[in-house]
Amino acid sequence: MIAVAASENDRAVAAEFFELFKTPWKFFQPGDSAGVLLCTQGDVPVSSAKLVLIYGSGLNSFDRSRAVPVQPQPAGKFFSHDKCQFPVYGPSLAFENAGLYEVKNGSQTVIRIGYDLFGEVRHLLTAGQPAEHAATPALDEHISLLRGLIVRHAAPLVEIPPVPAGKNFITCLTHDVDHVGIRNHRFDHTMFGFLARATFGSVLDVLRGKKTAGQLFANWLAVLKLPFVHLGLAKDFWYQFDHYVEIEDGLPSTFFVIPKKGETGLDANGKRPAKRAASYDARDLEEILRGLKRRGKEVCVHGIDAWHDVSAGRDEKKIITGLAGTTESGIRMHWLYFGGQSHEILEQGGFAYDSTVGYNGTVGYRAGTTQVFKPLTAKNLLELPMHAMDTALFYPSYLNLTPAQAAEKIAPLIAHAAGSGGTLVVNWHDRSIAPERLWDGSYVALIDGCKKSGAWFATAGQAVDWFRARRGINFEDGGARVRAGNFGTKDIPALRVRVHASAEKFADRELCDGMEVVAA
Repeated sequence: MIAVAASENDRAVAAEFFELFKTPWKFFQPGDSAGVLLCTQGDVPVSSAKLVLIYGSGLNSFDRSRAVPVQPQPAGKFFSHDKCQFPVYGPSLAFENAGLYEVKNGSQTVIRIGYDLFGEVRHLLTAGQPAEHAATPALDEHISLLRGLIVRHAAPLVEIPPVPAGKNFITCLTHDVDHVGIRNHRFDHTMFGFLARATFGSVLDVLRGKKTAGQLFANWLAVLKLPFVHLGLAKDFWYQFDHYVEIEDGLPSTFFVIPKKGETGLDANGKRPAKRAASYDARDLEEILRGLKRRGKEVCVHGIDAWHDVSAGRDEKKIITGLAGTTESGIRMHWLYFGGQSHEILEQGGFAYDSTVGYNGTVGYRAGTTQVFKPLTAKNLLELPMHAMDTALFYPSYLNLTPAQAAEKIAPLIAHAAGSGGTLVVNWHDRSIAPERLWDGSYVALIDGCKKSGAWFATAGQAVDWFRARRGINFEDGGARVRAGNFGTKDIPALRVRVHASAEKFADRELCDGMEVVAA
């Protein structure tokens, strides 16, 4: 059991942190007999704990009593200890050029860590990481550091890891449906952009190694077909729903669909960018959306104004759920529009989850984690962060990678998920496997890489349901007993109970619906 001594202001953050690091804990009370004391406040309470972990970026009572040699560090310094490395976004302290200061006091070990743990967690779950640190799963690293210190100095440790039984992690294949056919674009910027990229752009892509000669030919052929597509004499080559079903070959996936044609929505400056408006109306796709649902796909909202307007969100949700024949829906905002109160607004709009937190221009960990989390402004809505988007990988204005380079960029994300659990959320747009993009080969390779690494493929909603079940786990008798909540009828795998006996050894047990496991 971990006793947490934290300020009142940090209690909500601490509670969410320990939903991500799912292990027995409680807030500290004088006289507690917990094996670990985690302190983030200025006054360190007296404790008989075997291990005392003191976090903070300012001097505290322990530092003064021990004359701890501290070296103030500016915000943005990297913390490094053992295998853990991550940026610290607030000010911090170093100890004789080390990240930790450790002393033994009889049978008690005291470790001083020179940054504000819950301040860092708050920053990651709200502001998120800048693009230059996107490749670092900082929040996961905070958990890894804490877990490692506890296991090394105060084992055993009981944990419900973010790993589904029988698999290593969760992969969510998602698709933002932005266009639905080039026939909807006649003499507009999208059509002319296609022509430029499919002709001269494809030649440049071949020279750069981004496309093959065969893909160049396919794009030129598509250009020749374009007049016949508009006349209704040839198949619309941007119409790719069936192709996605074929590529995914029985795997579940999630389609985020824009509700209304021609709606630009407001941006953060109160403007209405014309390019943001969809050229299709979801009402024209009812048969397709219900067909996707029958084939195991999830259909959700690709929001326009829901991020800032509760009423608009409810309207957008009503349209898509009505067409798909569902009652609940998640959401991802078109162009990833978002604001400081968006999670609260989306929850009031009736959405079960959001999947907007991610990057437009790079891949990685905006919130520093692979895990589904509850935003600090929400009561029930959960956030499924997005980690990799096709346009970020390949657009000239973003990473501008070749397929081989994209595979190298994705590989560490898969490796981290396979090693630490959680989700890898992929966004491949509806026309990205069609001319002129032809990014289907990279998408197939990504799916294959996740399969080989032991992924459970789930819709976005199923992944969120699995994490809700994990959040419902109860620890009893100080963590000696673990009781599962009610998984309901959701088609999701069981959870695991992991008992760390030492720094080198741990054992897993499967935790099924309604089951009690004696963990120690």
